[in-house]
Amino acid sequence: MKKAFVMMLGVLVFFAVVAGEGREAAAQKIRIALVLPSTVDDMAWSQSMVEGLKAVQKKMGENNVEVAISEKMGRAVDAGAATRQYASQGFDIVIAHGSQYQSVLPEIAKDFPKITFAYGTGFQTAPNIFAYDPQAQDGAYLLGILAAKMTKSGVIGIVGPVEAGDAAKYNYGFQQGVMKTNPQAKVRISYTGSFNDIVGAGEMAKTHMTAGADVLTGSSQQAVGAVRAVAEKPGKYWLSTDMDQSSIGPDAVLASQVYNWEKVVSNIIDLRKKGTLGGQVLTLSFADGTLELKYNSKLAGKIPKDAMDAVEKGKRDIVSGKLKVELPQKK
Repeated sequence: MKKAFVMMLGVLVFFAVVAGEGREAAAQKIRIALVLPSTVDDMAWSQSMVEGLKAVQKKMGENNVEVAISEKMGRAVDAGAATRQYASQGFDIVIAHGSQYQSVLPEIAKDFPKITFAYGTGFQTAPNIFAYDPQAQDGAYLLGILAAKMTKSGVIGIVGPVEAGDAAKYNYGFQQGVMKTNPQAKVRISYTGSFNDIVGAGEMAKTHMTAGADVLTGSSQQAVGAVRAVAEKPGKYWLSTDMDQSSIGPDAVLASQVYNWEKVVSNIIDLRKKGTLGGQVLTLSFADGTLELKYNSKLAGKIPKDAMDAVEKGKRDIVSGKLKVELPQKK
């Protein structure tokens, strides 16, 4: 009888320990939700964040990081509803990946003070809101140098989405890089008025090329349409931002400014663990490796050495602080 009791007690203790470990593991698990303006495979802004988040999950272990994603939330009101729903479900971190979401986050964050929210490109923060701000103008400046060195016609085209946020910074930096390198070059810029107008971006790229542009660039998820249009014209080149788009146009995409979101998300996780739920602007830069410049290996041989040297010198000067790519003053 006594032996049976001891055995039963041992079984109860075992299950108690297992249950305790299960509760501890559940408590330590990080739940991250991501709200996207476009799709997870847009080959641009949204996909670059998805890949960064998945890299964090793989590094930390899928049992330790839960990821939920809502895509095609182009309207701020829809993104706000999705963000609030994730917060009410107890997610630890909710990332609203778009500058257009800046207006909806403050009210939601007030209702969930223990949850960390993040968005960008932006600069307004709150005790539990991080803003992230890629220094898009820096990589754009370097790509502008490359464009000025590579153009034969002297005409360069920019296919822009909306003249705001990350896109505006990118365009401004790109123009500076071109004009500093080749003041006689003509940079022609146009905007579709949307982040998602893939067809419009393609048509705009064709218009630029008809007008003489032989090197083009542009940002946001709509850029895929422009890349495809450029890829159809031999001898025309595209310069990418957000992520490496050479898989779309292997014979057209010369180089890309790439956002390393893995480091940004990891930083948010670490800060939260230390008790900082928000209140900071997290910048992406070449100095800390959150920005990278990648050349298309297939086309690297077509880039003259002096062009490559000029770009690399510019990058060194940006990292050291010797070169500051200026932006318009906020009014």
